[in-house]
Amino acid sequence: MQDRIKYWKGIEELENTPEFAKHAHNEFPEFLPVGEGSGQETSGSGKTHRRDFLKLLGFSVAAVSLASCEAPVRKAIPYLNKPVDVEPGTANWYATTYYLNGDYNSILVKTREARPIKIEPNPTSALTPIGTSARAQAAVLSVYDNNRLRTPLLKGKEATWEQVDKEIASRLGSVSGKVAIVSSTVISPSTKQLINEFGSRFGNFEHVVYDASSSSALLSANNGVVPGYDFSKANIIVSINADFLGTWLAPVIFSKQYITNRKLSSDKKDMSRHYQFETIMSLTGANADIRVPIKPSQEHAVVSALYNAITGGGAAGSVEGIDSKALANAVKDLKANSGKALVVSGSNDPSVQAMVAAINNSLGANGATIDAATPYFVKQGNDAQMIRLINEMNNGSVGAVFFYNANPAYDHPLADKIAGGLKKVGLKVSFAERVDETAALADIVAPDHNFLESWNDYEPKKGYISLAQPVLSPIFTTRQMQDSLLTWSGNSTSYYEYIRNNWRKVLTGDFNKAWEKAVHDGVLQNGTSMLAVSNTFTPATIGAAPAKPSSGAIEAVLYEKVAIGSGVEANNPWLQEMADPISKATWGNYVAMPRKMAEEMKLEQGTVVKVTLANNSVIELPVLVQPGQAQGTVGIAMGYGRAIDSMPVAKGLGANAFPIATVANNSIYYTSPVKIEKTNATSEIAQMQTHHTIMDRLVVQENTLAKYKENPKDVTEYIRIATHEGPAKPSAISLWDDYEYKNHHWGMVIDLNSCIGCGACTISCQAENNIPVVGKAEVLMRREMHWMRIDRYYSAVEHEPKDYETMEDPAENPSVIFQPMLCQHCNHAPCETVCPVAATMHSSEGLNQMAYNRCVGTRYCANNCPYKVRRFNWFAYSNNDKFDYTMNNDLAKFVLNPDVTVRGRGVMEKCSFCVQRVQLGKLEAKRENRRPKDGEIVTACAQSCPTEAIVFGDMLDKESRISKVLASEKGERAFHVLEELNVQPNVTYLTKIRNLA
Repeated sequence: MQDRIKYWKGIEELENTPEFAKHAHNEFPEFLPVGEGSGQETSGSGKTHRRDFLKLLGFSVAAVSLASCEAPVRKAIPYLNKPVDVEPGTANWYATTYYLNGDYNSILVKTREARPIKIEPNPTSALTPIGTSARAQAAVLSVYDNNRLRTPLLKGKEATWEQVDKEIASRLGSVSGKVAIVSSTVISPSTKQLINEFGSRFGNFEHVVYDASSSSALLSANNGVVPGYDFSKANIIVSINADFLGTWLAPVIFSKQYITNRKLSSDKKDMSRHYQFETIMSLTGANADIRVPIKPSQEHAVVSALYNAITGGGAAGSVEGIDSKALANAVKDLKANSGKALVVSGSNDPSVQAMVAAINNSLGANGATIDAATPYFVKQGNDAQMIRLINEMNNGSVGAVFFYNANPAYDHPLADKIAGGLKKVGLKVSFAERVDETAALADIVAPDHNFLESWNDYEPKKGYISLAQPVLSPIFTTRQMQDSLLTWSGNSTSYYEYIRNNWRKVLTGDFNKAWEKAVHDGVLQNGTSMLAVSNTFTPATIGAAPAKPSSGAIEAVLYEKVAIGSGVEANNPWLQEMADPISKATWGNYVAMPRKMAEEMKLEQGTVVKVTLANNSVIELPVLVQPGQAQGTVGIAMGYGRAIDSMPVAKGLGANAFPIATVANNSIYYTSPVKIEKTNATSEIAQMQTHHTIMDRLVVQENTLAKYKENPKDVTEYIRIATHEGPAKPSAISLWDDYEYKNHHWGMVIDLNSCIGCGACTISCQAENNIPVVGKAEVLMRREMHWMRIDRYYSAVEHEPKDYETMEDPAENPSVIFQPMLCQHCNHAPCETVCPVAATMHSSEGLNQMAYNRCVGTRYCANNCPYKVRRFNWFAYSNNDKFDYTMNNDLAKFVLNPDVTVRGRGVMEKCSFCVQRVQLGKLEAKRENRRPKDGEIVTACAQSCPTEAIVFGDMLDKESRISKVLASEKGERAFHVLEELNVQPNVTYLTKIRNLA
């Protein structure tokens, strides 16, 4: 057994600062109520007053007293003519597709009484049959956004569609100059065809595609498409600044592939090895076996060293400031696994991508780990094409421009030039759902439907087509963009019929039957391709490295957060309150820098710094000390700094970091030299998890593949207690009477080797269980309400010795491990014994239950819970203007799950193992006079996991998957957290295994 690894949650715990030590053991923080206004407003200063609470309490008590005098009037109006497919109280499911900025998910949408309330993966899909992204889970809330446009706008004023159509017809009839449609990547075959047909009416037309997070260099090096990467076939993966598990290209698809070769079992004791060279600590880097921090200026040199060694057949050269041993091992492993190796890069440098393509070709990846016959279409943005259009707008040669799913006045590095150029364009039309930064500059805003209100088709990968269908009628007076183009083309066909006509090319046999099957299944996967992608990219060639920044310059990197991405969904409060998988920060961006740099600059976390960019623009943000950040660099997330009224959730959060991106040689580079100056201001960063300590207890476990192969029974440490008969399991001595489960015994297994920390499960749980959003101020007060969290632990396993005082710097490049933490549903639950009113009790099937109407809010149970997974409703989050997120307006409340109670103030709540799903599954089985089948009852977190890290089931069913996993892993990787307490959890974890070189 290896020496005990010491873990820490954040720099404050690693350093054991006086402030952290003072509050580490406090169960509840010092009380600070919300102040006037929303959570975002009060959190800015962090100053609130006790009298605010008294005012709030006084009002609430008075309101309750007044309300109690008169019973509310509630009317239930039955259907006069009930729709055939709607049964009140019964869910309907519809197959559709979510796609946004490369994030593709084939999904099923659950509706209740025609209200979409939950998104799940579509098991029929070959690309995403399991799991979804966090953004896809949160997308169901966006359709109920009260800030979407209700009508079209004509010169900033509300108008009718008839007025807009008349204006468009008049203006297009006399347009002079180029007509352009600017969009983000379009993977809809029918939409692409329609855009081309619309443009054919004009003598000079261009469909310009750009992506806020561009992959233009990758496309240039690969004939205008994304190579058909297949991580499941790779024994060795080398990634250079490609966060393919988090934000790069198609993370849900790649996650499924990646984990296929990482799962271990009694029959499979081998796994892929993953090297990651990167600047920021990304989600993918956190999952790597070997991670090497590099500066952006070193990226070209690292790839050149790999290129020369692989294509030239020599040894890996050295790169100044880079771990030469890791680089040499990467080359050695790549050569030894020809045909089973894969190299990827997230760089937007054409030269780097040309070398990566040559490396893969030399390794025999094409036709093996890269399927050239089935490339991906998820990114098509052309930097040079967009830059050319911007220049044309500024020289007055563009007569009309239409913006579809594009907001370049915010998210393009030449945003100022775009705003100036639009003044010279005669007709400017936006299809935005809200008045965003670009729509504010348009003459006409023709708001598009939300994707849940629309028909469409998608082809994310050649030969893999999916459909989207509306799951509810349009909420506002909007119109699908495609229907607008058809109307303005003089075509009376609806877009629905247009898609059907287009699909007649690929559906065989009886068309109507084939169409209905395709709509029902949501996918068509017969190898047919419908999407034509033009290869207009200049081929990338290998060139010299770009000029290095001046000595001592700080290199800034612009990156995407897993939740917020490029900022399109920044007004979604579920995503804003989702903890970043690495920093655990919410509600804003920050300047991530390594600890050594912070110490040298005498900066502390929360200190606001002024960041001056190469173009002399300035942004101000607080510092976040980030372990693993490359020395001499800082990282700042895109998607923040919104100042528009149509995004009140995001307004005022952080700063717009897009100016970091620079344009050179018709390419966009997401890095820039910066100057950082300390200010006298401070701004607290709202982080989750870091305010507790694990106090050196055995919570997470990991080991190496070599030791696992040597002896699987020696990779997990099991706690034993001393007895007069010798060491024994903690369960051997107990004051408790054990439960006898006769019917079902529900449990969960979480494989730490499969959990990548993406956080999709946390949003899925929030959507399923009506968990409120509390805002930044309350997160700062440690009052987040999430029923499950993804704990992120740092360790320094590669350092010797493992004593902090003698380490060089354990935070310089730590290892990372993720652990989903939720109610453990203990058989000997310590919460149950201390509740004075028996609000929390044990079920006959192993669930730790909460009777909400019995809870009086003593919080004894939370204090007695060793896992800290119980959440207390400090305030009424529903119908409260101070928490104006998802439960304060009638429209947003449509997303609530009617099968789950909305809890009130003073009530304790926590994970219920989705008991509503358990009961529904049991009732369905009972109606058919049988027992539930394994896999019929799945918790929300397990269903949304893209790597199947979570297995839920009945442990009394010997044929269930969970029973088989527990039987095979017993005594090997299976362990319980804090087993020494003898609370006997029903959640079992499997030890993480690292494939170290």
